[in-house]
This record gives sequence, structure tokens and C-alpha cells, in this order.
Amino acid sequence: MECNFLPLSPNHLALYFLGAWANILIRKAGPMIVVVDDRDMVTEGYSSWFGREGITTTGFTPTDFDEWVESVPEQDIMAIEAFLIGECADQHRLPARIRERCKAPVIAVNDRPSLEHTLELFQSGVDDVVRKPVHVREILARINAIRRRAGASATSGADGTQLGPIRVFSDGRDPQINGIDFPLPRRERRILEYLIANRGRRLNKVQIFSAIYGIFDSEVEENVVESHISKLRKKLRGQLGFDPIDSKRFLGYCINIE
Repeated sequence: MECNFLPLSPNHLALYFLGAWANILIRKAGPMIVVVDDRDMVTEGYSSWFGREGITTTGFTPTDFDEWVESVPEQDIMAIEAFLIGECADQHRLPARIRERCKAPVIAVNDRPSLEHTLELFQSGVDDVVRKPVHVREILARINAIRRRAGASATSGADGTQLGPIRVFSDGRDPQINGIDFPLPRRERRILEYLIANRGRRLNKVQIFSAIYGIFDSEVEENVVESHISKLRKKLRGQLGFDPIDSKRFLGYCINIE
């Protein structure tokens, strides 16, 4: 049988495997941050730093990113936690390219101490701009803040946010189950609010910790999240008759109510 496949150039072959590997990581590793930068050393550095916080990253040059973002399956790009755009010639063009496919937070890293450049980045459509040096935990906190604002703008109001029989308010009030107040300690309440605000997405322990405690609370261990979630699940199970919080080892938690 004769095969009429056109041979791939080394560059296209490398991009094919890079994109395929990125898609596998997105499906298997849970929340992921995509880093775009001209410098391999920078993307590798972010991979190491975020890895210490339990977050997986994949890095692209702008050219490779253009081809990947055009071909990546919908379910994979919608699972992206955020996009981090570093120093590159296409820094101002990439936000619009991302918005064509995805609504995940877009953060630009500004290597230049220039107000004009910062304003240009905001005008290009990024959600936030950070200036080096910046700790990756601050970047994670900014990502969480962007997502909270997006969730609030979509569901704000006195009626709160409804998911199945559960309603949360995100203003200090206790949640309700089937219209009846369901008192919770503050941390458990905030975890429930955070899971519902990110319904459909799997969140790992580091993300939940950063959202609930913030990045500067060094006196609290991240493992306390597991204790809070365990207590929350027990209470929800007792009230609902089932456990709405799905957990997978190494991947994290998500709230799952049909």
C-alpha cells in the first residue's frame, strides 16, 4: 500500500511532539499554567518554581504557541489555569490570540520599569501585569483574584450563586442547602465558595490554600486544607445524603453536583 504522507520538517516534528506532550500534561496533571517566552531558560525556571508549589507548567516560544493554540482541542485549552506572557516580541499581540479560544486569566511579566509599557500591556487585553522580581505564589494569588472577580461579576447579587441544592453568597453569610441556612466555620465556608466559584475545574491543595489563607500566611501549613475539606465533606454528606466533592490523588478537588 502506497502512503502519500508529506514528510515533516524537523521543526514541525518537534512542535508536533511539544504540542502533543502539552495536551497530555493538561489532561493528566490537573491545573496547568502556560508560559510564553522567547527564552528557554525563563520557561524552564518557571517550570521549576511553579513545580515547587504543586503547579505544572508548559512553555512555548510565541511561534510555537501560535500553532499550538490554533490546534489544541477545546477541552484541553479550557482546562488551562492561566497564561503567563513573558518577554517576547509578540507580547502585545498574544492576549487577543488567547481570547479567541479561552477566558483563562492572562498575566504579563514586565521586565522593563516603564509605566508606558505597563499601560500598553493592559491595553492589549491582559488581566494583570507583574514586574520582576515576583514570587510565583504572588502570581498564583493574582490568578485566584482574577478568577474571583470574574465569578463575582457573573453571579453577583443578593441571591448569591446556586449549584444544585447549594447556594453560597461570598459576602460572609452562611450557605444554604435547599433554602435552609447551613452554618459553617469561616474556612470551610470559604472553601465551599471557592469550589463552587470554580465548578467544573479541579483545584489542588496549593490553589485552595492560596485562595483561603493568602500567600503571606507562613504560620499555617498547607496540609490544614485536607483537614478542612474532610470536615466539610462529612457535613455536606450528612445534609445532602451524598458527597459532592470529588477528590483525586495528585490532581485535587472539584465539586460535582448534577
